[in-house]
Amino acid sequence: MSSKALVEKFERFLKTKLPVVESFHPHFNHAFGEMLDVGGKRFRPLLLLSVVESTSPLLIENALHVALGLEMMHTYSLIHDDLPCMDNAPLRRGHPTLHVSYDETTAVLIGDALNTHAFYLLSKAPLSAEIKIKLVSILSGDAGIYGMVLGQAIDCFFEDKHLTIDELTFLHLHKTAKLIAASLLMGAVICELAPETQEALYQFGLKLGLLFQVQDDIIDATLSSEEAGKPTQNDGHKNSFVNLLGLEGAREAKQKLLGELDTELEKLDAALSHRLKSIVNDYFKV
Repeated sequence: MSSKALVEKFERFLKTKLPVVESFHPHFNHAFGEMLDVGGKRFRPLLLLSVVESTSPLLIENALHVALGLEMMHTYSLIHDDLPCMDNAPLRRGHPTLHVSYDETTAVLIGDALNTHAFYLLSKAPLSAEIKIKLVSILSGDAGIYGMVLGQAIDCFFEDKHLTIDELTFLHLHKTAKLIAASLLMGAVICELAPETQEALYQFGLKLGLLFQVQDDIIDATLSSEEAGKPTQNDGHKNSFVNLLGLEGAREAKQKLLGELDTELEKLDAALSHRLKSIVNDYFKV
């Protein structure tokens, strides 16, 4: 199954699995699904499902539940990242952010709802209890204080303060890369791949996550808000790779990471390596 077909399968699953909560709240259900339903790259679900499709394709239907939980966790992080107390962004995925469409209270609560419902989906996935516990541990660690939340805290605290390249790398390993690495690792856990393969996928994912962030910084510096589907030219107060290295330096860092990813792919079997190489080529225009 191609990457496009996997994403389309995921989109269909998402639309059928959005919960409807009985209440007299005028827009809670719509707000809950709104930022999920307007699209996005679906990069993290694609990574998870690609590992499963390449190694244990019969588990794809089971893995969709986990992939949706993962996308809910990612979407919560975007909603909170866009809040007035953080980036105060009016646009995400080409769509008004929730605090613009509704209010800040709604945006905070929907983010909270997506975060917690992600773990509800993992707990209800048609997988063994042992595997589900491992998945919860990975997602809570890499999306929480050992990963994304710590990275976001550093990012916000050090606005308008100069970081070194090592500090910037630490920031984005946690804020961005760990959840991407977790996506691959969760796919490997679903398929019960060998520990050395799980570790190789996680290390590949960390480098892939840094590449994702470097490219995002380049996009912010070079594309319009209409082209990117979110505010750009907006990282002046942030510690970005473009701000620290310059545009050409960031492009050189991107090429270096692409080379390192090729090295990491050599540690994987041919089918999985080929699938992940294809995703890198598609997403990073190699």
